[in-house]
Amino acid sequence: MRRYEKQITARPEDIDELGHVNNAVWVSWIQDIATSQWFAVAAPEHSEAYFWVVVRHEIDYLRSVGVGETVTGRTWVGEAPKGARFDRYVEFVGHEGKTRVKAKTTWAIIEKASGRPIRVPPEVIAPFLA
Repeated sequence: MRRYEKQITARPEDIDELGHVNNAVWVSWIQDIATSQWFAVAAPEHSEAYFWVVVRHEIDYLRSVGVGETVTGRTWVGEAPKGARFDRYVEFVGHEGKTRVKAKTTWAIIEKASGRPIRVPPEVIAPFLA
């Protein structure tokens, strides 16, 4: 399982009326780190031929993050895909090492040429499982 990390700092526009990062922003950050890993790891011909869509999010909000705080986002693919789908795990950890948010998301691969889901090709997922 190949992990990918990215640092994110909460901006004033990310904060809700309770003074912490809004839940919708966390969803955006989850998608951002997943797509960042895709473009960092996928072969260029794969990123040109396919894109991914989220079909399910499971998110646990454990600790809040305030404006100016930086978290380290980590993501990895769990098991081999099932048909067009696979599960991705994400966690955001604060400077003290405590998990602030963790998620399991299910993604489906879409072939750009047809606009339809396809079975995940082994060569596409292999770099993420290594």
